[in-house]
Amino acid sequence: MVTTVPGPKSQELIGRLGYIQNTMATQFFVDYKNSHGNYIRDVDGNNILDLFNQISSVSLGYNHPRFAETVQNPENLHQFINRPALGFFPGEDWVDRLENSLLSVAPKGLNRVVTMACGSCSNENAFKSVFMAYKRYLRGGTDYTEEEKRTCVMNVAPGAPPLSILSFQNGLHGRTMACSSATHTKWPYKMDFPHMDWPTADWPELKYPLEEFVDENRAEEDRCLEKVNSLMEEFKSKDEDVAAIIAEPIQSEGGDHYSTPYFFQGLQKLCKKHHSYFIVDEVQTGGGSTGMMWYHESFDLPQPPDIVVFSKKAITGGFYFTDELMPREGGRVFNTWMGDPSKVLLMETMVNVIKEENLLNNCKVTGEYLGKGMHQLEMKFPDQINKVRGPGVFKAVDVKTPEHRDKIMRQLRDRGVLVGGCGDRTIRLRPSLILQEHHADIFLDIFEGVLTDNQ
Repeated sequence: MVTTVPGPKSQELIGRLGYIQNTMATQFFVDYKNSHGNYIRDVDGNNILDLFNQISSVSLGYNHPRFAETVQNPENLHQFINRPALGFFPGEDWVDRLENSLLSVAPKGLNRVVTMACGSCSNENAFKSVFMAYKRYLRGGTDYTEEEKRTCVMNVAPGAPPLSILSFQNGLHGRTMACSSATHTKWPYKMDFPHMDWPTADWPELKYPLEEFVDENRAEEDRCLEKVNSLMEEFKSKDEDVAAIIAEPIQSEGGDHYSTPYFFQGLQKLCKKHHSYFIVDEVQTGGGSTGMMWYHESFDLPQPPDIVVFSKKAITGGFYFTDELMPREGGRVFNTWMGDPSKVLLMETMVNVIKEENLLNNCKVTGEYLGKGMHQLEMKFPDQINKVRGPGVFKAVDVKTPEHRDKIMRQLRDRGVLVGGCGDRTIRLRPSLILQEHHADIFLDIFEGVLTDNQ
């Protein structure tokens, strides 16, 4: 480390950018050309171990040589200088690219996929997909009426039906308008925006360590499942049917909150009971850092979810879906670009590297080592940190107060480690898939020094 963060060059650039746009969330400016692997370099020359990775979106670290080869390959040039309207004019190799990337790592039982630009627009169009399918079910196969066609463009029933999506407290599914109605984390994400009155259920508040509170946690999950069922019945009675339940396998932005496979199995049963659809939001948990490409596959669901949404480490946004969710007309799940072929090309490279270098297993092995070290710190500093948790390298730990959490994060950053915050008092780690044990040692040593200084 050369300076504190942000250093003088970053501060100057933040000041200049402040005349153009809001910079209140800007931490520092980055020298991306000289950032490599697990290290991000700022414009002041500080090399920082990055365990947050662009809000959990970097898969193979910075400037991975295989990505460079992909970009520099003359055969791929057209993928980067053209951005087609994929819904209208896909390239001749588009099907091959999808098969070699997204479909080669698809969740079991899901063989259809559509690409989008980001997680928010992916969830937004997932909502549209379940609304269309739910109304097809209610119509019993009949065609749209002329009244429906006329009223939908005026935003009124019957063409614009009062359907709903059930979501959970502390969940985040994006910042577009429908997604914002299903997001329940921080007030700045929602203040002053009109929202739809959709049902919001309690997320289980589990006790840790999970293996020591099995009975108590089962009772809590049963309580929450009953709340979900009662909300679905309540909204049905108001003719505001719940067309889908959306849930994150791990509530990430809300504080890395977990539930057991039993809870997710129960949600799927309730969807079947009410003929609703089950959307699993793997925007943060997908892509390998948990030690699995898709974390929901650890839940032993009897059937695949109806939709699995992805973005971040998957490089492209989009969602997998069942046959039933296929639109019946063109242009309904649609926008100008429908994703970006260059991002799918990079994902194809990423998938190949993951397979060749066995990076999912690397996340399991490194994650076990990292978790063991964090638990040792938890035992040494019980008055400061608790509830170390997380599969693979997808780790989190709670700190005693929000102020203490923010102070620790600043101290870590000034000593050369970048982590993220979530919830009220949680520190989250979102490393790349190439994190090694010696990187974990660097973090653990610096974390221990910070905790020692705060005693």
